[in-house]
Amino acid sequence: MSTKYETGSVHTGKVTGIQRYGAFVALDESTQGLVHISEIAHGFVKDINEQLKVGDEVQVKVLSVDEQAGKISLSIRATQEAPAQTEAPKKPKKRQATVKATPAYSNETPQGFNTLKEKLEEWIEQSKQTNK
Repeated sequence: MSTKYETGSVHTGKVTGIQRYGAFVALDESTQGLVHISEIAHGFVKDINEQLKVGDEVQVKVLSVDEQAGKISLSIRATQEAPAQTEAPKKPKKRQATVKATPAYSNETPQGFNTLKEKLEEWIEQSKQTNK
């Protein structure tokens, strides 16, 4: 592998193969690297074939060079200007439910669940009235 391909350098290469995970780009006759699908373009790329064809000449930036494994990681999107950020539509804020708290010993009709303590006192009172 040639040492002329350093991390951060930009080169022109030719697409030699396309797989579902990325595209292979020849930098010269003896050196090629892989552009991972996430580095093809800004935004989501579902099908690389919609972006690239074998034989296309592309500008690539060298992301990393692994001399021992003989692999070069490339990026096409790093050579392109990022599209202007459009403001995403704002999601409506979640509203919290409001709960009306009632005193434990109020004369109002209780709503919802009673605590065991409240029910126990009520049962004791009922028991006293039926025993009279």
